[in-house]
Amino acid sequence: MPQLIAANGTTTLNLTLAVCDYEHTREIAQGIVRADGITLTPLVFPSIEEITFRFTRNLEWDVSELSFGKYIAMAGQGKAPMIAIPVFPSRMHRHSAIYIRTDRGIRSAKDLEGRTIGIPEWAQTAGIYVRGFLGEEYGVDLRSIRWVQAGVDEAGRAEKVKLNLPHGFRYESKPETTLSAMLESGEVDAVISAKVPLGVARAGAKVARLFDDCRAEEARLFAKTGVFPIMHLITLRRDVYEQYPWIAMNLFKAFEESKQRCLKLIADYTCSRLPLPWGATLVEEITRGFGKDPYPYGIEASRTTLNAFCRYAHEQGVTPSRMTPEDLFAPEVQASTRI
Repeated sequence: MPQLIAANGTTTLNLTLAVCDYEHTREIAQGIVRADGITLTPLVFPSIEEITFRFTRNLEWDVSELSFGKYIAMAGQGKAPMIAIPVFPSRMHRHSAIYIRTDRGIRSAKDLEGRTIGIPEWAQTAGIYVRGFLGEEYGVDLRSIRWVQAGVDEAGRAEKVKLNLPHGFRYESKPETTLSAMLESGEVDAVISAKVPLGVARAGAKVARLFDDCRAEEARLFAKTGVFPIMHLITLRRDVYEQYPWIAMNLFKAFEESKQRCLKLIADYTCSRLPLPWGATLVEEITRGFGKDPYPYGIEASRTTLNAFCRYAHEQGVTPSRMTPEDLFAPEVQASTRI
């Protein structure tokens, strides 16, 4: 259990933090931005898969980035040994996550009905969002699809949470193969995956994305629904949080400060903060479409997205009952002072 440590006349709580390497969290990992009363030992990972596996399995650190899909599944079943704060280090639109065989006559989302579709996990966050918008916005009957679960490029991947799929859904696991292999061979008609399967390149012209212009379609849907998908959130070990509940708001404020400093830097025309041409101009373009803070934290600023994800998760059997945003986050971060 973390302890309050006295040093140099002050007392701080030492906590470990596991997070991926993001521009908007880097100043926390570097110790430039600090949470009041807390000293963080950062553990920076190249991807979310190892963080989620180790934290859900062993609770190896005190503060952890976590897959939203895994978290809501555990919270919905009343078995979450962690609690979230509304800090969302990864948000991404996911129309680009749908890959189709070009020899199956699939010309639109509606053509996915009655097909066989591969997924890495039913409770994967990206997949929950994709199935949600396919059903709600494109009228796809998700029960008409045969869902096949397997590792993206490595065999043996399994679901990390218990599933109770609604009546009528057809789902099977294939631990002996991969989505890449099935997509390449034509065993599946399509794949939904946040990670680009290696089989996409190997299959050549036989595989393509469902949406030719993903960005345009994502922008259209965002303008219509206001949903900006949240992939990951920050969670606290529940036993640590219950002993020191004040850490929830102090960490939230630190992550918010780090993000705001990052947004200010990348919008600076003085020098190139992003290794891209017209980086600052791109920031201006996005800000015009998404608002002053295009990457909001907090419940209210993201309520539309949170409500949609709670709805999708329940309709797809990831949670046994319909969750609300207030069910998911520490009470201490559900309101803030106003001056």
